[in-house]
Amino acid sequence: MTSAVAGPDGLPRCPWGLSTEDYVAYHDTEWGRPVRGDDALFERLSLEAFQSGLSWITILRRRETFRAAFAGFRISEVARFTEKDRERLLGDPGIIRNRLKVDATLANAEALAQWAPGELTELIWSYAPDPAGRPLPRTTADVPAVTDESTALSKTLKKRGIRFVGPTTAYALMQACGLVNDHLEACAFADVTAAR
Repeated sequence: MTSAVAGPDGLPRCPWGLSTEDYVAYHDTEWGRPVRGDDALFERLSLEAFQSGLSWITILRRRETFRAAFAGFRISEVARFTEKDRERLLGDPGIIRNRLKVDATLANAEALAQWAPGELTELIWSYAPDPAGRPLPRTTADVPAVTDESTALSKTLKKRGIRFVGPTTAYALMQACGLVNDHLEACAFADVTAAR
């Protein structure tokens, strides 16, 4: 059980947010803040899938390369990728060259290109639990890896043709995109989702 830890600037943070400079910036300015927009959520969904089995720092440090490789994660553009693009991605040392994850990202873009504008955003945010019924975690032991909502979101996305999105990946997406607030209670950034 670990509580919030004071950083070099004296501000208490979630312990993981202090392990590298990259994490400090991500924790302080991005993690847990509400993300809306189909392309933005497609990016987060894709990166969470690529992260599966790896540490998030591996993905975070390659994010700009991922963005360049996947046309800024614009669904309409990725949906038009060809076999030549697929081979390019599988040969790109700047991303994670996992065939299953690359194929899932391309297939997901093709599926999402058939959805109405805003439909992905609406679907994902419909699984955000009521924040009033979820107290902030006091320690890292209070932060779940999976919830009923993430399990339901995962099932719905899979039924709609989205691949590589199990309940744990779905929950990581919910945390990263502000659907849930898992900043520790004593963390100086615990109020980031208050206005969602």
